[in-house]
Amino acid sequence: MISILVTEDDSRVAAFIKKGLEENMNQVTVVPTGKAAVDEATINDYDLIILDIMLPDIDGFEVCSILRRRQNTTHIIMLSALDTPEEKVKGLQCGADDYLSKPFVFEELVARINALRRRVEYSNGIVDYYRYAGVEINIEQQSVTRDGKELILTPREFNLLVFLMRNREKVLSRITIAQSVWDIHFDTTSNYVDVYINYLRNKLDKGFSQPLIHTIKGRGYMLKQKANESET
Repeated sequence: MISILVTEDDSRVAAFIKKGLEENMNQVTVVPTGKAAVDEATINDYDLIILDIMLPDIDGFEVCSILRRRQNTTHIIMLSALDTPEEKVKGLQCGADDYLSKPFVFEELVARINALRRRVEYSNGIVDYYRYAGVEINIEQQSVTRDGKELILTPREFNLLVFLMRNREKVLSRITIAQSVWDIHFDTTSNYVDVYINYLRNKLDKGFSQPLIHTIKGRGYMLKQKANESET
């Protein structure tokens, strides 16, 4: 999950983008003006800004320029009905990372977001493919197999498995899982994490001789190829 600031004055377009991004397990904030975008991006940290150019106060070019002058390095994808090469060059020159012309299909926006994330993750040394104990995870394709068998996971289950895989052979508390995977405050009386661990276990371990997700009593969970006697 990533946090995204959407700057769009057309309420219908904003609602369309917000709904689609949230369905892909992102945290989305929408603002309708350039000034609001500058203020919001200055006060809060975002992983990505989706920035319309034609705004009612200051345009997207100016918003982007202001943020870059303030040393804000948040990645920016510009949206605009202006489809000339000159406008695209202007957007990139003022500091945008990508430029998408309206109208667009939502799948293209998602593809551009994913491509940008891959570039960032590659530069940070984060991989988008994992292989461990017969499990293969392809982040780009959102696919999982175990011993060659495809596993159909929900977005929440997929994000949980990726987090476990990135931290394999480490004990992860319920609080750590809740905050890292879903960015939620964990209520110690809640069984939210346990429920999704069980969902994932039923798909990842059921039908295989060696379980990979283990409960560490009193501490949390761990993804490991072989459990010790104290692990179940």
